Amino acid sequence: MPTFDEVLKEAGEFGRFQKRVFFLLCQTGVIFSFLFTSVVFLGQTPDSYWCRIPGAVELSERCGWTLEEERNFTVLPLCLGNVSSRGECERLDIVWDSSVSCSNPLARSSNHSAGNLPLTTCHNNWVYKHPHSSIVSEYNLVCGNAWMLDLSQAILNLGFLAGAFTLGYAADRYGRILIYLLSCLGAGICGIIVAFAPNFIVFLIFRFLQGVFAKGTWMTCYVIVTEIVGSDQRIIGIVIQMFFTLGVMILPGIAYLVPTWQGIQLAISLPNFLFLLYYWVVPESPRWLLTRKKGEEALKIMHNIAKHNGKSLSPHYSEITISNEEVSSSSFLDLVRTPGMRRNTLILMYAWFTSALTYQGLVMRLGIVGGNLYLQFFISGAVELPAALLILATIERIGRRLPFGISNIVAGIACLITAFLPEDIPWLKTTVATLGRLAITMAFEIVYLVNTELYPTTLRNFGVSLCSSLCDLGGVIAPFLLFRLAAIWLELPLIIFSILAVVCGVLVLLLPETKGISLPETVEDVEQLSSHFVKCGKKLKHQDTSSSYI
Repeated sequence: MPTFDEVLKEAGEFGRFQKRVFFLLCQTGVIFSFLFTSVVFLGQTPDSYWCRIPGAVELSERCGWTLEEERNFTVLPLCLGNVSSRGECERLDIVWDSSVSCSNPLARSSNHSAGNLPLTTCHNNWVYKHPHSSIVSEYNLVCGNAWMLDLSQAILNLGFLAGAFTLGYAADRYGRILIYLLSCLGAGICGIIVAFAPNFIVFLIFRFLQGVFAKGTWMTCYVIVTEIVGSDQRIIGIVIQMFFTLGVMILPGIAYLVPTWQGIQLAISLPNFLFLLYYWVVPESPRWLLTRKKGEEALKIMHNIAKHNGKSLSPHYSEITISNEEVSSSSFLDLVRTPGMRRNTLILMYAWFTSALTYQGLVMRLGIVGGNLYLQFFISGAVELPAALLILATIERIGRRLPFGISNIVAGIACLITAFLPEDIPWLKTTVATLGRLAITMAFEIVYLVNTELYPTTLRNFGVSLCSSLCDLGGVIAPFLLFRLAAIWLELPLIIFSILAVVCGVLVLLLPETKGISLPETVEDVEQLSSHFVKCGKKLKHQDTSSSYI
């Protein structure tokens, strides 16, 4: 019986059928990037807001004040008498009732000196110039509540983490396309509920759930694309990352055109329902079907692929070799039970964590520059495009390991240099930091590809999901690490990023090379790949030793 890779080669490893499926599933990356980075626009801090004095609404109606006049009566005395207060987080400790004069509402405070006005902390009485422009103004995430905005992004990352575990496992057990479609449905429904959440608690709950389902769409579509192409075409996994970058570049345009956060949230959520149409055009992964002992169904899909590619399978292809590995529930123990799997898993988990932590840290650091938010965000996405192009230019020529290791090491060195560059050369400091971001972006994109290639079909989706969950953990930690350490010394976070990235660069060089090698079907295949890598390493070392005697 022929193997799956032999059948795939005859049906076409990257023909018209795979190109169509690839293009359709790549749109998932665009929508996922919208959600991943949307907090920048959903959580914009309003330019103008102040704390309203109790009774001000009724007094304004009685006196016929405009909102600007009310603001002047509320904030102007603070600006004149208390230099440290602008009326945003504090207000005058008074109450306006029916006895207050319209012409001089602050008469009762006249017995206080200008610098000693009675003040109190503001609690949920804020007034915004544009009340529905962001979740900050919608849910009063200002002053003492400002930390809740960071919480909303942390909750989203926790959703990604939960999705990696639960839906990664489900995709290995119940099928790639089923979980993909259910995830798209869930992400769309939760996104709509988030847009109309009546309070911040409901917002957080369904933002978490949207993160769970969104991670399911992203990881599962990546695995499907990887499993239906030949070993020489698996580099298209890098191209999927370019669609993620494309989404980063498109999002500021959407945010610029849509004035409210609810509109932005709907714009980035509703496209998930369009992906449900893929039920009729994207098949189940034949590799997965073989691991579930469904050889006939897999062969039927392969005949369909061959037909669309303008080819036909040989008559003797009546069966395909089915994995002899027993299909069972995936668990973390399966990923660390054997030496090769254990080494791959631990290194990849560390690589995911380091890539996410360093990437998000550098993005946030470069983002603290002011200026035009929409333009800055667009440029930050454009910076990532050369990373994918560099990978495409090198990865099939020299393999995965070397670019993977070098990109991490370069990122670490760039962070270290940036930390010690003088502040009076800002252009050089920014340039080196940008180089670090370019390098860590390369590492981030390569880890997706390598992670997929180093796990057997029976554990691939679960393995990729589990390892990438460390990416989400890094995303949760990054803002706290950046701002806490920066409070001690502004450049201290860069030192931490540097150490993590350089160590990662050295560790990934211990992974086996997967260039031009068929995807492993079983754990035994992974161990053979690892043992082959070790033997090659010992052989090279022996040759070096022999040459030293010569």
